[in-house]
Amino acid sequence: MSDVAALVDGQWQWSGWLTPKGRVIALFAVIRRGPERLDLLVLDADTAAVAASLQRYVFRSKVSMEVRSDLQVAGRFAPPSSAQGALSAQSGDILELDMGTATHPRTLALQPHAARATLQREIHESWRAYDIRHGLPRLDESQREQWTPQQLSLERLHAFSVAKGCYPGQEIVARTHFLGQVKRGLVALRGTGGSPGDEVTSAGQGLGRVVSTAADTLLAVLPLERADAPLAIGEVEVHVVPLLDGLGR
Repeated sequence: MSDVAALVDGQWQWSGWLTPKGRVIALFAVIRRGPERLDLLVLDADTAAVAASLQRYVFRSKVSMEVRSDLQVAGRFAPPSSAQGALSAQSGDILELDMGTATHPRTLALQPHAARATLQREIHESWRAYDIRHGLPRLDESQREQWTPQQLSLERLHAFSVAKGCYPGQEIVARTHFLGQVKRGLVALRGTGGSPGDEVTSAGQGLGRVVSTAADTLLAVLPLERADAPLAIGEVEVHVVPLLDGLGR
């Protein structure tokens, strides 16, 4: 759903794959490794299923797809050695991505399994919490094919295009954009408990649902225009907190 033709070699961006009705199936980073190679770093979805879905759209083009079982992803909460912003950096067998901000650095690397000791592995929940605080949804099975890119506020991450050529769901995404019909978006909440799919209420009335959780932070899709009133999930009060910037490319 993003314009991969706009990427230069070594550059990456957030993107995703949609149903024909414009609902997000999977989110991933697209990395242009060279003139004829793109790598997809899939966040939570079944990578083999995503590849099979994409393969159905290959007709006469000379395109091949491969799920890389020889690579692993590792990360650390420290500045990259060479990568910067949207530009990745290759060092030997390791591809480095800048996945942090100036004030909260973070580095992700794609590397052979044999290089396991090269980068320190961080606790998965800490990485996930960082993503969620910056408005990058982590979609478990129950939340796939539920939300449009606009409802997940993916314009903050520059993860979709309304001007590129046709792609599944593009008509819905473009129509919503140009007709100004975006009424719901992603909101970060602070509170305990809550699971993806749980209802967020105000004064006993349902407003929206939780999309992702990590530690004491949740992402929910709520109306962009709503009364300034207390919010709750079940009997537990939750509070709106700002989404942090910096992950958009």
